[in-house]
Amino acid sequence: MSAMTTRRHFLQTGGTALAAGMAQAAPQTSPNDKIRIATIGFGGMGMGDTKYALTIPGVELAAVCDIYDGRRTRAREVYGDQLFTTRDYREVLARKDIDAVIIATPDHWHSTISIAAMNAGKDVYCEKPMVQTVAEGKSVVDAQEKTGRIFQVGSQYVTSLVYQKARDLIAAGAIGSINMVEAWLDRNTAMGAWQYSIPPDASPATVDWDRFLGRAPKRPFEPIRLFRWRNYQDYGTGVAGDLFVHLLSGLHVATGSIGPNRILATGGIRYWNDGRDVPDVMLAMLDYPKQKAHPEFTMALRVNLKSGVPQEQFGFRFMGSEGVITTSMSSLRLEKSAPEREPGYGIGTFPQKVQEDFMRQYREKYPAGAKPAAKIEPEIFTPPQGYDAHRDHHRVFYEAVRAKKRPVEDAVFGFRAAGPALLANTSCYEKRICKWHPDSMTVAS
Repeated sequence: MSAMTTRRHFLQTGGTALAAGMAQAAPQTSPNDKIRIATIGFGGMGMGDTKYALTIPGVELAAVCDIYDGRRTRAREVYGDQLFTTRDYREVLARKDIDAVIIATPDHWHSTISIAAMNAGKDVYCEKPMVQTVAEGKSVVDAQEKTGRIFQVGSQYVTSLVYQKARDLIAAGAIGSINMVEAWLDRNTAMGAWQYSIPPDASPATVDWDRFLGRAPKRPFEPIRLFRWRNYQDYGTGVAGDLFVHLLSGLHVATGSIGPNRILATGGIRYWNDGRDVPDVMLAMLDYPKQKAHPEFTMALRVNLKSGVPQEQFGFRFMGSEGVITTSMSSLRLEKSAPEREPGYGIGTFPQKVQEDFMRQYREKYPAGAKPAAKIEPEIFTPPQGYDAHRDHHRVFYEAVRAKKRPVEDAVFGFRAAGPALLANTSCYEKRICKWHPDSMTVAS
């Protein structure tokens, strides 16, 4: 079997082998080995996370918390009237029958509830970004270290077979030394731009407005700020926290890097002039320093919430000295160019005699008529049919809960992705370069 055939076989079969290995490694669950969970924040992500969690054998839903009455009603409609529901997350954390919580609240509540949950003896699956501000990150890391609880951030790119395959290929030198990475996530729908539906019964009677606001500035009831909270700096983290952090998580898995040391970002509101105060277009450049075996490289990020294309555009392009890996959520393409037969020359500005001497020496080193290298065909990897990275990410979390073993996307990993993403916001808003220490996870002066 040739080297090329071996590599192609690896690409074509690796995902199936990985999936089979994971299936074999999955623990068998007895009826007495239940994990009882509660979901705090039962909006779109909370409902979705709950649905995925309940596909994992042995996971049961015990409680739902949400500050809008309608979502608690909906939870009981879907999962039964026996379900405990409340507006107050502290009532959930006080329950002895709950082992783990899913936190899918607006971003400004992530760190507070995560820390409280771990201190209450609960394992935590927290939606990304792990924190709303860089200043909160160390507190979540410290809480995980102090309590020993299992904590996982909800960015499925960390578990995705595609990005694990990219990691293996990059580590094996398939594209040589990485020098640049491009990543993009463009959308062209109102829902993709966070124009979420507002229920007609939203009122001070059906919404615990003060609890939603929490530490955010006090203001009169305004349902659009609750149901479209991602559009506001008071509660969300904009493009950077919602989408850049996904891309950085995938990058860190694929390259083994722990973070950049310089971040520069720009953007603005180009289309969605709906009262939001976060950009709908953002571009960022991040410099990654040399880290152990990894060379320094630059990453270019782009998000556009009105990109003019009929469907979401998502991908990475890992560029190396010997090839390129292009990924989407569900595929990977490896392209390598045939090596140059000779470097070429440009000697027209030399004197005639010097040209002749140059060509004589050049042809001694690079004989004319050398056989051209064979064309290298692109190679494709796709995960097994039916594979779902979202579900797999939940599987990883609940296996970690059972094994009491820290998952990859723990608080440290989560902060190393969130920190630079949030500094992209700082760079954009304050129009300056931000510096970051990826080892110590601190802002550099």
